[in-house]
Amino acid sequence: MRAGINGLTAALVIGVVIGLMLTPDGRGWLRHPTLMLGGTANASASPPSVASPVESPAPAPVAKAAVTPLKARLAQGELRIGVFGDSMADGLWAALYRDLHGEKGVTVTQFSAVSTGLSRYDYVDIQAKTARQLSETPVDAAVVMFGTNDAQGISLDGVIHDFGTPGWKAAYGKRIDDLVGLLRSRDVAVYWVGLPKMKRAGFDAKMAVINGVVRERMAALGVPLIETTGVTADAAGEYAAYLPGANGRPQLMRANDGIHMTMAGYRRMGAPVVERLKRDSGLDAAAARPQTTG
Repeated sequence: MRAGINGLTAALVIGVVIGLMLTPDGRGWLRHPTLMLGGTANASASPPSVASPVESPAPAPVAKAAVTPLKARLAQGELRIGVFGDSMADGLWAALYRDLHGEKGVTVTQFSAVSTGLSRYDYVDIQAKTARQLSETPVDAAVVMFGTNDAQGISLDGVIHDFGTPGWKAAYGKRIDDLVGLLRSRDVAVYWVGLPKMKRAGFDAKMAVINGVVRERMAALGVPLIETTGVTADAAGEYAAYLPGANGRPQLMRANDGIHMTMAGYRRMGAPVVERLKRDSGLDAAAARPQTTG
């Protein structure tokens, strides 16, 4: 009886594997079984199992490159904003689009994609992908938000660094530096958006590690960092699904997974980003000027 069950199980497993091999998504999953495919961000993906005690040196200080100011861009009649990142950035793009698309000369383009990040370039090489995107659709400002898929090991120069180790922080910092360097080499002003407060304490602690690396590299690179933990937490600094809305009444801000936001939440998180972009481009000053008639 046991032999029959074992044989049936083996046949079932073989059948599933063959089925996966017959489809592109199936073959992709077999190549990267720790990553989720489709429309859900892999916020809890497991890190690669291979670990190494080897640690990389901290990223070297980077010269603060100058790019064309946004005011100069808008003065020429156009300000092209691109949003780069993962599924969290998808929602941020929607919020920025709603709040900025009515401004004269301003466009907000989505370059983000679900299930992507800076840890697993064997899955999606963000550096190469961003270079292609910029060649196809140039932008003047990049709003960047990565991290919910990045709490896993990074392979760098043949060494896999476990999440949170000094080697991992150095490798993650290098990928941030490389991405910012690429954007600036195309005369793109960079704005990095930090990760919000998360519901599960363990996951929130991991996102805090990523926020820490981002904070350090933005300071070194001279890149504006828009923090979001404060606007996505309650008065005590704790996670809260409901926060005051525009009318002061509690409004649902978070999705059921405790990671992503509702549209109201994305607009709340995007408000300081919009404010910074308007200030740097002069849109806020233009709005404040009284209208005159001929």
